[in-house]
Amino acid sequence: MMVHERIGERVIAFFRRFLYAMGFFAAILRETLTYLGKKQSRRVLTFQILFTGVEALPVIAVLSLALGAVIIIQGVSLLPQFGQGQLIYTILIAVITRELGPILTAFIIAARSGTAISTELGNMVVNHEIEAYVATGIDPISYLVVPRVIGVTASLVLLNLYFNVFGLLGSYFVTALIRPINFRDYFGSLLDALMVVDVASSILKSAVFGLIIATVATYYGFKVEQASTEVPVMAIKSIGRGFILLILANAVLTLVYYL
Repeated sequence: MMVHERIGERVIAFFRRFLYAMGFFAAILRETLTYLGKKQSRRVLTFQILFTGVEALPVIAVLSLALGAVIIIQGVSLLPQFGQGQLIYTILIAVITRELGPILTAFIIAARSGTAISTELGNMVVNHEIEAYVATGIDPISYLVVPRVIGVTASLVLLNLYFNVFGLLGSYFVTALIRPINFRDYFGSLLDALMVVDVASSILKSAVFGLIIATVATYYGFKVEQASTEVPVMAIKSIGRGFILLILANAVLTLVYYL
C-alpha cells in the first residue's frame, strides 16, 4: 500500500511541476507579445545579445571550421572511390546546415548562457532582488525573463547562420591548404545542393532551441528558494533538462522535415 501511495504522490508532484512549467511558459509568451512596445528592459536585452551572441563567435567559428574541414577532407578522399564524389556537397548541407549546425550551436549556448542565466537569477532570488521588483510593481517575467528569451533566441539564430557560413565556405580555405579544390566548382556545386527548405529548417530549429534554452534556464533560476547552495544545483539541473529537451526537439523537427 505504501508503494502505491508513493507512486501516486510522485505522479501528482510530476503533474504539478508540469502544469507550473506550462504556466511559466505561457506567461513568457504573453509578456513577449507586449514586450516590443516597452523600453524598461532594453539594457537587459542588449547585454544578453552581447554575451550570448558576440562573445560566442570565436568558439562557434573554430567548431564550424573544424567540422566542415573534416567532412570535406574525408568526403573528397573516400567518395570518389565509389563514384559518388558529388555527394560531398549534399552531405555538407545535411550535416552542417540541417543537423549538426543547429544542435551543436545550441549545446554551446546552453552550456554558456543557460548556466549564466540560471545562476544570475538564482542569486537574485537569494538576495531578495526579485521580491524588490514585485514590491515596486515590476513584473519579473517582463523585466528579467522576456529580454533574456528574446536575446538568446535571436542570438542563436544568428550564430547558427554564422556557423553555416564558416562551416560551408570558411572550411573550404582550411581544406585548400591540405588538398587543392577549385573554389568556383565547389561554390557552384554547393549552391546546387542547397535548397530553401534546408535554410528554413535550420533557422526554425535554432529558433526553437533558443526558446527552449532560455525558458529552461530562467525557470530553474526562479526555482531557487532561499539558500545560495541551491544556485549551482539548479544551474546543473537546467543544463541537464535543457540538453534532453534539445535532443527531443531536434528529433521531432528532423522527423517532420523528412516526412
